Amino acid sequence: MASQETPAAGLWRKFRRDRLALAGFWGAVGLLLPALYAPFFANGRPFLLWNGAGELSSPFLRYLFAPDTTETAVETIFNYAALFLLPALLTGWLCRRRKRRRGYLLAALAIGLAVPFCTVSSRLDRNDYRTMVRQSGGTALFAPIPYGPNEIAAPPCRPPDREHWCGTDTVGRDVAARMIYGARVSLAVGIFSTLAALFIGTCVGLAAGFFRGWFDLAVMRLVEVLLCFPTFLLLLILMSILGDCRFEQSILIVIGVLSLTGWIGLAFLVRGETLKQRSLPYVESCIVSGIPTGRILFRHLLPNIAGPILISFTFGVAGAILAESGLSFLGFGVRQPTASWGGLLRQAFDNPLDYWHLTFFPGLALFWAVLSFNFMGEGLRRMLSPKE
Repeated sequence: MASQETPAAGLWRKFRRDRLALAGFWGAVGLLLPALYAPFFANGRPFLLWNGAGELSSPFLRYLFAPDTTETAVETIFNYAALFLLPALLTGWLCRRRKRRRGYLLAALAIGLAVPFCTVSSRLDRNDYRTMVRQSGGTALFAPIPYGPNEIAAPPCRPPDREHWCGTDTVGRDVAARMIYGARVSLAVGIFSTLAALFIGTCVGLAAGFFRGWFDLAVMRLVEVLLCFPTFLLLLILMSILGDCRFEQSILIVIGVLSLTGWIGLAFLVRGETLKQRSLPYVESCIVSGIPTGRILFRHLLPNIAGPILISFTFGVAGAILAESGLSFLGFGVRQPTASWGGLLRQAFDNPLDYWHLTFFPGLALFWAVLSFNFMGEGLRRMLSPKE
């Protein structure tokens, strides 16, 4: 007897048939993997170092577990996810038929991996290991791009060559390294801010559509007041106000601001879908049966309107990436020296023809990211649309 296909497997099968959506999916994966494993692709600290005295060390490990950057929160999250991903996938595959054992192993892996991130202390390391290796006569194993994102590695505005694949910026930092770490910034802002906006917009829309009456009237009038503000102008105002605060985690500020401004349109969408479902018999049956309101909202209503929310997520990520790049280009985004695609574009503003590499590579990355998520969203829209 053939096993019955699960809904998730059926959706994935339909998704794979859409070539445009599949191209967008692999494009997003092509951005996510270098961002996750950025320290393994671009890092000025050697993985292994043999000095002239024959001593073996790994300066890379301390940076991996305790990044000495201003944006420690995002860097730590990405480093933790990079180390957790492959063992988690292997554990899930080996224990795919034993769900309880798989859960215990994944929990043990998550807790065990968190220990070094909590115990290793950050230490400022400005050693030039390449020069040290040459002078001491030792040997070192470096990343493919042996430069950190904030390391001055060559003369400013150097064009692309064999040593610096994408050239250097106006300070002399390697553009390829800053592009890879800039992908972390763009994806962190895009994904986390969109998830937060989805949570706020979904809760507001569900409540307004379900309770209706005066509650719906009052909530949606407040939402319409916020909708009257130009979104980007509101972003600039909030960023200028919060930017004066002495808070080093500027990426978290950008995520918070985009979350507070990105949920409004989704609230209208979720409210409309909730009103449609609210009039169906199964909701009335749940209410008459005495099922708690929270269970009705999140156990019965939410799964039936999840399609439009999922589609909005993919388009929202693309919009948030563009918004962050625009803020960084105008000087209101993530603070220097944190790598950002919008920040690289800003450096080429004075002379875009001579600094063409500071325009071409960040612009290409933005085009790739936005196109990939838009292709995924369009594929999901066609897949979940009952008319197609």
